[in-house]
Amino acid sequence: MKRIVVKVGSNVLTRKDGKLDVTRMSALVDQIAWLRQHDHEVILVSSGAMASGRGEIKVDHLLDSVEQRQLFSAVGQVKLVGLYYDLFREFDIHIGQVLTMKENFEPGEQYQNQQACMKVMLENDVLPIVNENDTVSVTELMFTDNDELSGLIAQMMNAETLILLSNIDGIFTTHPDDPAAQLIREVAPGRDLSEYIQPEKSAFGRGGMHSKYTTATKVSQAGIRVIIANGERDNILVDLVNNKVEVPHTEFVPLVKA
Repeated sequence: MKRIVVKVGSNVLTRKDGKLDVTRMSALVDQIAWLRQHDHEVILVSSGAMASGRGEIKVDHLLDSVEQRQLFSAVGQVKLVGLYYDLFREFDIHIGQVLTMKENFEPGEQYQNQQACMKVMLENDVLPIVNENDTVSVTELMFTDNDELSGLIAQMMNAETLILLSNIDGIFTTHPDDPAAQLIREVAPGRDLSEYIQPEKSAFGRGGMHSKYTTATKVSQAGIRVIIANGERDNILVDLVNNKVEVPHTEFVPLVKA
């Protein structure tokens, strides 16, 4: 059985008004169910808690950035996982929530406990849904973004593939809006693409293509294949498995360890 970590970013799960896109969540759940039916183990790293919280609660006074992050993510995480629960239940798929922090990836007991928890979930056919514990992780304790988190999860759980779903098709030779831009389809081990990476972050999340490139480089060097693709494309996960040649994406070829 092939183990895949799928990371879904805020820009994929969020509508233009900043609220959660339930229709796209439903489509992604359909695809993950298909992957599981076709001999793939899936770990889902999902953003969207803050977007979900913003749409759920109205605040009549000013909050600083930390207070907003804590309040909206605390309220939104419950709604987000509740939606996933209802959607996956249609396929008789059990889910489990894993909220983690950067310090849990330091060598030691917390790392081992987290790894053991996710291992027993997979052994019992439970789909782990992972997110950062935003109620506790603030300032220096935070992951850079969920790209970094998904890369650490992929390495911790010895995944074969990490799929980073963004709202563009992959890494281009110039800005994707430029008519001359060409999609870089394959990145060989050691190839430097930094000249092509735009520094801006995504609209609703903390990440951007720079963080995806950094994560993809590290994870592919650890021997795990990484794919950056557009989560807004219909059936993207199924097509990456069934008909990858026809689907726009950027693939980082894993380094083969001696």
